[in-house]
Amino acid sequence: MAYLHASWSASFHVALAPRTLHTSAIATLDTHVEMSAKLNALVIGGSIGGLSTAHALLRAGCGVTVLERAPEVSGNSLGAGLGLDEPVCDLLRSWTSKEQFDKNSLPLPIEVNRVIENRKAKTLTHDDSYKHRATHWSNIHHTLLNALPDKNIIQFHHTVTDFDQPEGSNKVKVTAEVGEDKKPKAFEGDFLVACDGSMSSVRAKFRPHDKRRYSGYVAWRGVMRAGENPKVAESVRKAYSMGDTLYFDIAKGTHSVLYELPEERLNWLWYVNQPEPELKGPSVTIKATEDRIQQMHREAEQIWPPELAQLMKATESPFINAIFDKEPLDQFVWGRVALLGEAAHPTTPHGLRSTNMAIGDAGKLGSAIKKHRGDLDAALQEYQQERMAQTAKEVLFSRWLGQKKQGLSNPDDPFPWPHADKAMLDQLRQSNMQSFDASKHDFATTNDNSTTFPDSASSQVA
Repeated sequence: MAYLHASWSASFHVALAPRTLHTSAIATLDTHVEMSAKLNALVIGGSIGGLSTAHALLRAGCGVTVLERAPEVSGNSLGAGLGLDEPVCDLLRSWTSKEQFDKNSLPLPIEVNRVIENRKAKTLTHDDSYKHRATHWSNIHHTLLNALPDKNIIQFHHTVTDFDQPEGSNKVKVTAEVGEDKKPKAFEGDFLVACDGSMSSVRAKFRPHDKRRYSGYVAWRGVMRAGENPKVAESVRKAYSMGDTLYFDIAKGTHSVLYELPEERLNWLWYVNQPEPELKGPSVTIKATEDRIQQMHREAEQIWPPELAQLMKATESPFINAIFDKEPLDQFVWGRVALLGEAAHPTTPHGLRSTNMAIGDAGKLGSAIKKHRGDLDAALQEYQQERMAQTAKEVLFSRWLGQKKQGLSNPDDPFPWPHADKAMLDQLRQSNMQSFDASKHDFATTNDNSTTFPDSASSQVA
C-alpha cells in the first residue's frame, strides 16, 4: 500500500519513511492502443491498483503518470498469496499477455470448507465451480510493471505532498517531493486517481472523520516453497488436494486458509481473535518475535490437523496482519479526483476481494472513460455509481463471513458448524457474495470494549 500525503485547496505535509516495491526490471511491450493527449491522468500509488489503473487508462486513450514514493525497484519477493476471479483474470490477460499471466498463476476451481474437531477434518461444503486462479502479489505486480509501454510512466521516489483543483479550473495540480533531497516538483493533469491504500490521505481530506474498523482478529501469514522442506510439503499434498483447491478449515473461534501458488509455494493464513494490537504508523503488518512464533507453533499443534501444523512450523519468517476494514462510502469521486482500490473500500480478506476489487475498479474506470469520450465528468460518475454499489456488497459480505467463521457474530453459539444444517452450511460459500443482502444478517461489534472473544488460539500480539 502507498500511504501518501495530499491536500485539497491547502498544503498538508507529513514526513514518511520510503518503502521499496519488489519486482524485476521493467521491459517495454507494445500496448496496441492509439495514444491520445485528450486526457492526462495522474495516479497516486504504484502498487497493483495503481498499475492496473495505468493499463486501463492507457487503453482508454489517456496519458498516464504514476507517482510512487518507493525509491527503487527490487527483485525480492513481497506480499503473499492472491486468489483472482474470472473477470479480473480476463482484464489482466488483456493488459499483459495470456501466456505470461497463465504462467504466473494456477487454476483454483474448487472451494472447500471443513470443520476441525480434535485436529480431524470433516467437509462442510465443496464447490467445484469457484473459477479463480491463484498467484502471488509479486507475480502480478511484476507482470503489470513489465507490460507498461514506457518505463517513465511510473515515477519512483515521488512522494505526493499536495493536490489541488483550483476553483474554475478543469485541471488537478499535484506537488511531489522527489528523491532523497525532497526537491518539490509540480504535475498537472485532467484528473487524479488516488490508489494510496487503506489509510489514504487523499480520502482523509474529503472524509477526515473516517476511522478504520478493527475486525476483532489478526492473521498469521506465511508462504513455504516445497523445496525448502520436501517432507512437509509431501505430507501436506497427501492430506490436501493442493494445486486446484482453496481450503477453509474452521475450528472453534478460529479458522485457517490454505492453497498453492505457482512455483510450488504453499500459502497459508491463520486468523486469531484478540483485542486490537497497538500498531506503529499506518502499516497493519506486525513483525513477529521468535517467542511469539514459537507460541504460535505450540498452539497450531493443539488445533490444526498435523500436516497443516507442520507447514506452519516449517515456514520461515511468518508475519502478522491486523485485520481492518472501513464502512462503505457513499461517494468515490470529488470533482476530478477519484478513489480506487483500498483507498475507496478497505476490506477484510475473507472474500479474497481486496485485489480483485482494485483491478475491477481500474477496469471499470477505463471502460467508462472510453465510453464517454469528451465527457470526463459523466465517466467518473458512471465509475462511481457502479463500483460503489458493487464494492459495498463485497466489503460487507467479507466482514460478515469473517465474523461467522471466527465465532464473533453469535455469542450464544459461536461454533455451530458440527451440527449445522445444509442451509447454514451453504452460507459459507463464496458464491453467495453477489446476492448478499447485509440488511438480513447480524453483524458483531468488534472494535469496542464490550467485545467478547470466544475460546480459540491465544497467539496474541501486543
